[in-house]
Amino acid sequence: MSDTARCVVVTGAGQGLGRSVAMAFAAQGDAVMVSDIDGARAASVADEIIAAGGTAASAPADVSSELDVIALADAAVSQLGVPRVWVNNAGLTRPAMLHKMEVDDFDLVLQVHTRGTFLGTREAARRMIAADVDGLIINVTSSAGLQGTIGQINYSAAKGAITAMTKSSAKELARRGIRVNAIAPVAATPMTEKLRVDEKLAGRFLDSIPLGRFGEPDEIAAAFTFLASDGGAYVTGQVLCVDGGLYMAS
Repeated sequence: MSDTARCVVVTGAGQGLGRSVAMAFAAQGDAVMVSDIDGARAASVADEIIAAGGTAASAPADVSSELDVIALADAAVSQLGVPRVWVNNAGLTRPAMLHKMEVDDFDLVLQVHTRGTFLGTREAARRMIAADVDGLIINVTSSAGLQGTIGQINYSAAKGAITAMTKSSAKELARRGIRVNAIAPVAATPMTEKLRVDEKLAGRFLDSIPLGRFGEPDEIAAAFTFLASDGGAYVTGQVLCVDGGLYMAS
């Protein structure tokens, strides 16, 4: 590993957008800690990075578990160095109409998204502050958290909380040299597969996107690396919508 390689932690990186984000950071020379609740998937992505000549390690983590997130941060420090970029990407969905939604499904989505983002942000900030280094935390929100969506009140609530946490933590951590931003993507990933394969749902959703398509994970990953580049150094407390114009058109 190069002495100048940054440690970048990406949660939910075993597939989909998280995998693409991990690969994008690795391709530009960063040392990536690939994390996922599925440890085998995380290890596979790390192996792929290493096979391509990059630097990576992996660690399983349930981001809703405080002990898991602490262990993930410790593993990153011991294997790759103090995290300079931390991406809170892990998530899931449990869709249902409001009157049919079970409390357990509401709680689970908030635990993974909201609690997971809080824990990742806290542990990243603790280590950046202790090492006295500048850093960047990137959260993943959604248009659902900006404007709501039908059949996903749990997801909308969780993503809305992430938007608010992003702004609050950006204000709090700026004096420490730590920037916090969020990205709201519309990506062709396993999480959106049901929406994309259902002809009726897909048609209705695509009609609401001015560019008329889902973003590819690799092109959305470029927004993450931009925020972590010199070009993004003056950006904090922002929500970057990489959504083909969805939020603009709403």
